[in-house]
Amino acid sequence: MDTPKEIINELLVEVFNHILSIEAEALRKRGIKLSMNEIHVLEAIEKTAEPTMSHLAKRLRVTVGTLTTAMNRLVEKGYVTRYRLEEDKRKVYIALTDKAIKALRIHDEFHEEMIEATIADMKLDEDEVLLQSLKNISEYFKRKY
Repeated sequence: MDTPKEIINELLVEVFNHILSIEAEALRKRGIKLSMNEIHVLEAIEKTAEPTMSHLAKRLRVTVGTLTTAMNRLVEKGYVTRYRLEEDKRKVYIALTDKAIKALRIHDEFHEEMIEATIADMKLDEDEVLLQSLKNISEYFKRKY
């Protein structure tokens, strides 16, 4: 018989893997030809107050070199542009194109549909244990990684 820890581990891994594969397939069906890694880079750009290469690399927990490779692909595909400000030409800023914003809205719609389907039969306002457990999992990953 599996222990609760083994069950939780299996469920977390299974859910994570299913979400990634289903998400990638749903985006492809909606015309978005980006990897999940590229979508996450676009999300980071959107959510970063000062979207410089160094800030984005830090947020994504990758090296600037690794991010440069991803940015080159996204520039080539027409999802982002690079620019520098006159007052400090050392910093490279990244901006989303209209094409990227459209892809992110489609991605957001997928997440909205996924959450709605997941919680349709739940009474989350009554299930404080589940909500606290999910918060604890989230906090653990934020602290640890």
